[in-house]
Amino acid sequence: MPFGLTNASAVFMDLMNQIFQPYLDKFIIVFIDDIHIYSSSEEEHEKHLKITLKTPRDKKLYAKLSKCEFWLQQVAFLGHIIRSSDIAVHPSKI
Repeated sequence: MPFGLTNASAVFMDLMNQIFQPYLDKFIIVFIDDIHIYSSSEEEHEKHLKITLKTPRDKKLYAKLSKCEFWLQQVAFLGHIIRSSDIAVHPSKI
């Protein structure tokens, strides 16, 4: 966040919740400085990804693609490993 913005994470999360309101908890989760997209199939995920990248661009916001990860089969999130088949505690937490 530019200019040493205080509470940058809260401001980012609030802004993302506002612009992604129609999609929240349908296929997008915003948590602090992460935007997670989840889908049932690869075709559906492709559609969700296009929507997720287009929505901020329409508001003149842009993703830094070097910090993005796409098409992951599992994600480490809040001390858990989330996969399509299950959710497990991250091994570092055991």
